[in-house]
Amino acid sequence: MPSYKHSRIAEDIRREITILIRELKDPRVKDKMLTVVRVEVSSDASFAKVYVSDLKGIDGAKEAVQGLTAATGLLRREVARRLHLRKAPEIRFIADDSVEQGVALFKKLEAAEGRGTKDED
Repeated sequence: MPSYKHSRIAEDIRREITILIRELKDPRVKDKMLTVVRVEVSSDASFAKVYVSDLKGIDGAKEAVQGLTAATGLLRREVARRLHLRKAPEIRFIADDSVEQGVALFKKLEAAEGRGTKDED
């Protein structure tokens, strides 16, 4: 069960990585609508899994993960510096398609709602 400290560190890392992604100049990352979905931190805070999603789909997220993996050293150093961490966690980026699934679900709900109101008229 994650403690308050671990969830706070995970949220801080998520916030800082979101900011840092906007500053990267890598073309695999720069012009994408990326979202850091969640961050999982190990019990000793030495490892962090960062789940990244792209609005355009899983393929865009996988491409962005390649760019983020190439910039892991920079991101790790900046996260440790900004959060004043004694030891910077090793960061692993993972492509996630939850935002794409959420958009698809929203569209289905919108379509179902549209059909329901047409039947009532």
